[in-house]
Order: sequence, then structure tokens, then C-alpha cells
Amino acid sequence: MPLNAKALGEALREDLTLHSTLCRRDAGAFQRAIQSGEPVVVACTQEQRLFADLGQQTEGALSPIRFVNIRETGGWSRDAGKASPKIAALLAAAHLPEPAPVPTVTFKSAGRLLIIGALDAAEQAAALVSDVLDVTLFTQGPGNAGGAQARRFPVLGGRITGLTGWLGAFELQWAADNPIDLDLCTRCNACVAACPENAIGLDYQIDMAACQSHRACVKVCQVAGAIDFTREAVAHQERFDLVLDLRPADATPTFLQHALPQGYFRGDGRDMGMLLRLRELVGEFEKPKFFAYKQKLCAHSRNETVGCNACVDICSAEAIASDKSRQQIKVNPNLCVGCGACTTVCPTGALTYAYPGATDQGLKFKTLLSTYAAAGGKDAVLLLHSQEGGQALVEELGRAAQLKLAHGVPAHVLPVALWHTASTGVDLWLSAVAFGAAQIVVLVTSEEAPQYLEGLEAQMAVAQAILHGLGYAGTHLKLLRARNPMDLDAGLQALSQTRQTVPGTAARFAVAQEKRSTLEMALDHLIAQAPLPAAQRPEAIALPATGAPLGTITVDKDRCTLCLSCVSACPASALQDNPQLPQLRFIEQNCVQCGLCATTCPEDAIALQPRLLLTPERTQLRVLNEAKPWACVRCSKPFGTVKAIEAMLGKLSGHPMFQGEALERLKMCSDCRVIDLYSSQSETKVTDL
Repeated sequence: MPLNAKALGEALREDLTLHSTLCRRDAGAFQRAIQSGEPVVVACTQEQRLFADLGQQTEGALSPIRFVNIRETGGWSRDAGKASPKIAALLAAAHLPEPAPVPTVTFKSAGRLLIIGALDAAEQAAALVSDVLDVTLFTQGPGNAGGAQARRFPVLGGRITGLTGWLGAFELQWAADNPIDLDLCTRCNACVAACPENAIGLDYQIDMAACQSHRACVKVCQVAGAIDFTREAVAHQERFDLVLDLRPADATPTFLQHALPQGYFRGDGRDMGMLLRLRELVGEFEKPKFFAYKQKLCAHSRNETVGCNACVDICSAEAIASDKSRQQIKVNPNLCVGCGACTTVCPTGALTYAYPGATDQGLKFKTLLSTYAAAGGKDAVLLLHSQEGGQALVEELGRAAQLKLAHGVPAHVLPVALWHTASTGVDLWLSAVAFGAAQIVVLVTSEEAPQYLEGLEAQMAVAQAILHGLGYAGTHLKLLRARNPMDLDAGLQALSQTRQTVPGTAARFAVAQEKRSTLEMALDHLIAQAPLPAAQRPEAIALPATGAPLGTITVDKDRCTLCLSCVSACPASALQDNPQLPQLRFIEQNCVQCGLCATTCPEDAIALQPRLLLTPERTQLRVLNEAKPWACVRCSKPFGTVKAIEAMLGKLSGHPMFQGEALERLKMCSDCRVIDLYSSQSETKVTDL
């Protein structure tokens, strides 16, 4: 690779010495570095295992070691000669501290494996893992070759009625509704030979659709007594730690979600990689709790009325469910796979991505972009990709470029590995543009669920509408679909054909963990640096109806009775009342467009209007509707509104319970109503006496 130690040192403000064979002849330099106690970054991931082993063998080694790939991401490319600013940026980001630890989710597996499938395939797979795992089979037919005569593993049979859970906590429910009891069956094959319809297979279960009730099988099984057509179906349940599902693809799967529970594997039993992973899942395991939830910010429901359902709809693991009775959502941390899609579409920031948090991710973006610019780089593109499929594609592209089969990652494209591509959204993307990114490209492969792509595209449309409305030319957000290195190469080369307007001065704010705070800081900077002069800007930028976290509401004053039910439903305090006057007031900056106000309004008087207001009124309290107050007919104290009281009188005047004095009391305040009621009862008693 063409590496310029002097240029990299100037960009990183360090004196650098270039070692061309650090993993061989120059290994002593690495050993001396890790004895210093200072963090050490090794710019090679190919020999990561060798360096880790060498670190363990080096006496007095105290330094934490991190690794960064600058070869496939920059050095192996036709643009390698111009990649120094990018390489400096990647090295600078690798020097950042690790994210702070977060709570973990623990899984415990004793190795109890359930294999569901044809008996022959299930037994073959079981034979490859039974030395490590405690295997139970659930037969789904004999298969092509039939089952083995030797009873090597427990076999269950019947009809599966349910399978739920996750690694270490799967629960199987089934109905033993077949006449043959597999516990009593000796596999003598007498019933198989006796059945005239061949309705009994070598899984020793009867195909009831083919059976003609000759009962020849019962006669030949009198000694074992395993066959009883009068036996009632019995419901059973049992717990397992792992599940291997060998049923064919056209069979109804147990789990329908895109992201399968950890510990559940689906295949044909011949994938050795899958079987090896199964063998390793015995013991205690931990993963980060990827999300943090603040119920007070949640716009999901109020008063058992659902407003925002974005996180429930997008979760591909079915880990999020509605709990309207508690006015919140429930997230199952055991099912959560850490994709972060829920945090991306959450308008309020009630759900936030915890590991790494927005603060850590924002610092990484800022470091990459500022170092790249300081080193002379132009038109920076952040390529956000997953740590698995996306990372593999980037590395394959680098190797293809080294073999002169592809162009490789361009010099202005900075790859950034994410746990999942759905974990960043409009707040971080706009922050990256404010920090100087010309484009944010999200690389998606076959890993992503369809709803993730829809969510990302909706969020990108919102961000792009804001940028275009402010006069930033070009396409700043892009979803790049690629299934192979050549697709990725073509997509990256196409990026160089367009130019984007960026802020004249890069932002310096620190990304906050709170989504709305970060979004507001990014918007403030982008508005201040907008290419379009203030006099030429529209009063408001219209935003797409789907996914917009910003906007106002319109109130039909003819229908609104100022009941203020919308105020109590609003989770963001965007809607407020006035204790002194019958008024409905609004702060647009707080509105998250959740729709709870519109759903709650009994008069259907509220409609949402997604937009970004550019005038100072966006942050100010303004009156949406007001009315003349109704004065109590007894004490003249104002309560309610004339419109609301007159509407109530009109609806109740014909009711038999509200006639005469009862109807008159509706015109009184609550205090006078009580006083008048007791006064009337006292007068009645005196009259009776």
C-alpha cells in the first residue's frame, strides 16, 4: 500500500514511523509499544490473531490493543495514492475510547437440543452433536431413508401446537394425537408390514388420512400394546435450550419474524457451520442490552388510545409489544437482536440505542469528518454498513481491487461499521452533514428485513426534504443495495458523479444521547449555514407524511369545543391549556407528530401537518383556539366555554334526568352545583316536616 507516514503524522499530530513488516521482522516495535501502558492501535486486521497472541506472550504488556482495517478500505484501491486523508481519519477514529459498558442480558443453556424434522435427517444431525448436546427428536415423517432401528435418541410425535422462547428458554407445546405411543413402540416393524394401506411409516406414526381402519396393526402389536385408536389426544409441554428446525421451506415455520430468536436454527441438517455453532451454545452467554426506554417520552398511547406504533410495526424480531393498559410498550430484551430500527423511527427518543450510544456514534462521525477535512480531504462520504454482511462486502471489494478486478473503495468514501444498518436515523445523519459530510450512504445487503428498508427510506426522505428546503443541493442521503462486490463497486463509483452542497463551516456541537436535543442542534446549525438566503426561504418546509418527527397541527375551530382532552394526551407537552382562560396553546418545536391528539379528539377537529417551520414562532407558545368563557349563573365565576356548555345543554335537555332544576345546575360551576343540590334537599325536608 502507498502509505505516507509524514502526511499521516501531520494529520494525527503525532510522529509516526512506518513499519512494513510489523507482524514479522518489526514485531519488536509492537512489543515495545504495548509495554508503554498507552492504548495501541494496530492498522491491520488480517493478523489480528497473531498480534493478540503476541500481546499475551509479551512480558510487561499493559496497553489495550485495538485494530483498524486501512487496507481493503483504502490502501487496496485505484485511489490508494489519494487515500491519506481517509486513512488518517480511520486511524483517528480507532484511537477513540471504547463506549461505556451497559447492562447485559444473560442466557443460560444446559445444551438440551430439540430437533424437528423427518426422522432420518433428524437422527443424522443428532449423531453429529450428541456428544456435546442432550438431543430430543420430534418426528415429522420418516424421511426418504426411514429411521434407524436403534433407538439412540428420545423421539416425540404428534401435532406441534406452539413453540416460543429464546436461547435457554424454549417451550414446546404439542398434542400427542397419534394412535402409536412412541415410548411403548419397540420398532419391530410388524405394524409397518401388516398395514394394507402403507399408512405407517418408519417414524412409527400413522397417517390418519390414509388409514382405512382395518386395525391389522393393533392385532400384531398386542404384546407391546403401543397402538390404541381410542386414546385421547393429550396436551404436553417441555422446555429446551436450543432448537434445530429441519422442516422444508414450504412447511409453515414456527417463527414467522425475519430476525429469529437466538438459539433457534433453521436448515436441512447438512450445514456443518450451523451444527458447529449449535455445539458451542452450552453455558452462560451475555449480550448488551441494546436499548434504553423512557416511558415518559413515549408517544405510543394515552388513556388506552394508541397514537404512535412505529417501533412495534418495524421490529423484525417481534420483541416489542403494546401495553395499552400501562400506556407504554414492552420490549423483550431476550428477543431483541440490537438492530436499532425502533430507535431510528421513534419520533420522541423514548427508545434510544444504548450500545454504542448516540453520543459515542456522534463522536466517531465527528472525528472521522474533522480529521479527514484537516488532512485535506474533500467531499466526504460516510458509508454506513453492518459488521457482518456489509463488512464482508467491503473487504471482498478491496481484495478484488488489489487483483485489478474492481476500482475499490474511493478515496473520499469513509466506511463505518455499525452493529446494524438500521441503528442510525435522521438525528445522526443531519448531524453528520452539519459536521461536513457531503453524503451519508447506507449499505444494505440481504441481511435487512423489508420493513427496515422502508423505515430507512422514510427517514431519508424527511432529512433530504429539510436539506433541499434550506437550499443544500444534491442528494445527501442514499440507500445503496448490493449483494456482491461488483454491485458495491458500481454503486460507489456512481457517487463520484454528483456533488452536494455542505455547510460552509463545520459544526462543533457534541451529539447528545437525547434524540430531540441532537436533532435541534443539527437543525440550528444547518439553518444558520443554509445556502438559501433567509429572505428567499419559505416560511415552512413541507415534510413527507410518513416518518416525519416535526410539524404542526391544525384545529377546526368550528368543531373544537376546547374540551382539552388533546392536552392530556400529548406526550411531548406540545399542546397546553391556559389556567386563566379557555385556550388551546401549542409549541411547534415540541410536536413529534405522533397523532395522539387527533386520535383522542372526540370531535375529530385536529389534523397533523408535517413540516419544519423556519420562523421564530416555532419555539414560541401560540394560541390555536380560544373561546368566550361561560359564567356560572349563580356566582358568575367563569368555567368551561359558552360553546361547550351550550352543546351539552342541547344534548341533555331532552333527557328525563335533566329537567327543571337539574338542567339549571348544568349552568353552574361545580361548587355552586353542590351548594344548590344540598339547599334544594334541605328545603324539601322542611316542607315535609
